[in-house]
Amino acid sequence: MEDFLPILEQNEVSSDMRILDLRKKIDDEDYLYGAIQRIALVLSNEITSVSRRKANERK
Repeated sequence: MEDFLPILEQNEVSSDMRILDLRKKIDDEDYLYGAIQRIALVLSNEITSVSRRKANERK
């Protein structure tokens, strides 16, 4: 188990750094706007894809 301790500690530090980075990004209005746009695009593409599949199934 001791062999895994440094790896676990590295993962904790990495996770902490990611959380801090995300907190900074949340305060950045431009980042949030871009993130919302990307989410909307993915959802739109998924909805369109599902609609096309359902239309093809009816044929």
